[in-house]
Amino acid sequence: MGNASLRAADGNKDDEFYTGYDDIKKELVNYAKYFKGKVIYCNCDDHYGIGLGTPKSNFLKYLADNFEAFQIKKVIATHYEKDKDRSTMYILDKDNTGDGIICFEDIAEIPMQGNGDFRSPECIKLLKQADIVITNPPFSLFREYVAQLMEYKKKFLIIGNKNALSYKEIFTIIKNNEVWLGYNSPSDFTYKGEPTKKITGLTRWFTNLVNSKRNEFLHTGKKYYGFENMYPHYDNYDAINVDKVGDIPMDYDGVMGVPITFMDKYNPEQFEIIDGLNRYTILDVAKVNDWAKANHIHLTEINGKSKYLRILIKRKK
Repeated sequence: MGNASLRAADGNKDDEFYTGYDDIKKELVNYAKYFKGKVIYCNCDDHYGIGLGTPKSNFLKYLADNFEAFQIKKVIATHYEKDKDRSTMYILDKDNTGDGIICFEDIAEIPMQGNGDFRSPECIKLLKQADIVITNPPFSLFREYVAQLMEYKKKFLIIGNKNALSYKEIFTIIKNNEVWLGYNSPSDFTYKGEPTKKITGLTRWFTNLVNSKRNEFLHTGKKYYGFENMYPHYDNYDAINVDKVGDIPMDYDGVMGVPITFMDKYNPEQFEIIDGLNRYTILDVAKVNDWAKANHIHLTEINGKSKYLRILIKRKK
C-alpha cells in the first residue's frame, strides 16, 4: 500500500490507519526517561488497534504494560466516534483490581459528553492536563492537529505521513528546530485494521522530545570538487542538485537541494535548512506565483526537466 492510498485517505478524510505494538515499543522505549511522573494523553486513539472489536489500542496497551516500569503518573486515551454522539474515555492511574500492580486490567472506562473529537472543548480540557501527547492523528487533519499541540505548548510523539514534511506549516517548525523526526519509520502500519494492507516506509514519528539521533553526524565520503558533473545546478535557482542523501558532498559550502529523505539524517549542528524548493516556488510563499506557473518556470528544473521537492541545505563550517 503506497502513496496513492495515503493521498486517497487525505482527500476522503478516511484516516483509519493503525500502528503495530512492536513499532510503538521500538520507538517509545527511547523516550522512557521523559515519562516518569508525567500525564500522557492519547487524544486520537485508534481504539480498535489491538484487533477488530477490541476497544483499546496498541498505544494504550503498551503504556499500560509499562506503566510501572516507566513510572508514569497517568494515561488518558480518547477517540473519535464518527457516527455516535458520545465516545468513551480510558484512564489508567491506579490499581483498580487490587492485585498490587497497575496494568492493562486496571484501565477505567468513562463515558464522555461528546464524540471525542480532539478539537472539542472536552478534549482540549484534557489536553491542558497532559504533559506529553502520544498518538497517531488523522493524516487529513495533520496540520491542524500539530498547530493545536504547538498552541498549547505540549511535548509530543506522534505519527504522520512523511510527505507532511512538505507542508508549509510543518516545514516551518522543522526549519526552526521546534520539531524533528524520531528514531524509526513505522513498519507495521495497517489500514482499517486489515493486516494484509500495510504501509512501509511512508510514515514517520514526529516529536519535540530531544533524542540522540538528531545529533548524529552524516559522513558520506562524497566530494564535489573533481566530481562537479555529478552535481548540476538548477536552471532557475542558485543551488546544486543532490539526488541521494548518500551523495551529499562533504566539501561543498554552497546551497544544495537534497531529497526529502534527508530529514531522516538531519543534524542541526551539521547543516542549516535554508528553505524548501518545489517545482514552482519556495515553500515560504503561500501560493504558486501565477506568472511563474504560466511561463513554466520550475525552480528545481535541470536541463528543462523538473525534480520533485528538494530541501535546500547548507553545510555549517
